[in-house]
Amino acid sequence: MKYKDYYAILGVERGADPDAIKKAYRKLAQKHHPDVSKEPGSEEKFKDIGEAYQTLKDPEKRAAYDQLGSGYEAGQEFRPPPDWERQFRERYDGGGAPGGASFSFDDLDLSDLFEGLTRARRGGASMRIPGEDYEVTVHLSLEDAARGTQVDLSLGVPEMDEQGRVRHVPKTIKARIPKGATDGQRLRLRGQGGKGLNGGANGDLYLNIVLHPHPLFRPDGHDLYIDLPLAPWEAALGATVEVPTLGGAVNLKVPPGTAAGRKLRLGKKGLPKPGGGEGDLYAIVQIVNPTVLNDRERELFGELAKASHFNPRGHFTGGGHG
Repeated sequence: MKYKDYYAILGVERGADPDAIKKAYRKLAQKHHPDVSKEPGSEEKFKDIGEAYQTLKDPEKRAAYDQLGSGYEAGQEFRPPPDWERQFRERYDGGGAPGGASFSFDDLDLSDLFEGLTRARRGGASMRIPGEDYEVTVHLSLEDAARGTQVDLSLGVPEMDEQGRVRHVPKTIKARIPKGATDGQRLRLRGQGGKGLNGGANGDLYLNIVLHPHPLFRPDGHDLYIDLPLAPWEAALGATVEVPTLGGAVNLKVPPGTAAGRKLRLGKKGLPKPGGGEGDLYAIVQIVNPTVLNDRERELFGELAKASHFNPRGHFTGGGHG
């Protein structure tokens, strides 16, 4: 079936109240009535205007139409979302399609779809319409992600009153974020989205987790990375150095001859995992040379330069690192 944007056809916003919809319809219907307008296609346009109004003036039809979503282009071939289709089929296939025959969505157009709601209502039943799902971005510090936290979310949830007017109702939700939440993770809160109609289930609320940049740690899933500055002699001779973790500083043994860029692993010092256990912390070696030398330090470096046969650029001429 082809999608029609009924709001665009009437030239109103999706949150327009019934009076605005009626006013827009009357103005457009008068302008494009085939007995008045001589423009090509006026009859078809007049039909679309009437179809849009018949759907949007009815609170139940309008709610069902809104549940189809708004991410389609006018004239685009589409199918209703799975939950919407399931509810529709439960109403018709479970109790008989309109007219006693089964149906296929491929055989319907959009006006047929909503006309079916009217026939169902005349038969004493209303279609259960699930509530809309919502998404919100939640920003967390790395420390909060590691230990878990609770956040207060303030949402403006659109609701339709008994007169069919759409209004945004403030809603505050206390959401518990489990420990070990990762950057880019999507958490689902069942039933915390829009209200369902006619006994339909409430929608869900999805939390998209974004972690604030940390001055020391870089998360990758449940693993963490940190740059580890070493003095040249610590890297060459080996050393035991103190490294910060989210749980406090720990000692790390640096093997002799450690090269820049080497990853040194501290097991289970990353973020907690939902099923138990923790990720790892990887210290990435950065060799840092002193920028200010006293006389004795300069003398010792000079002695090392004379005594050493090490050539860091030996590969330029095919030689090795002596």
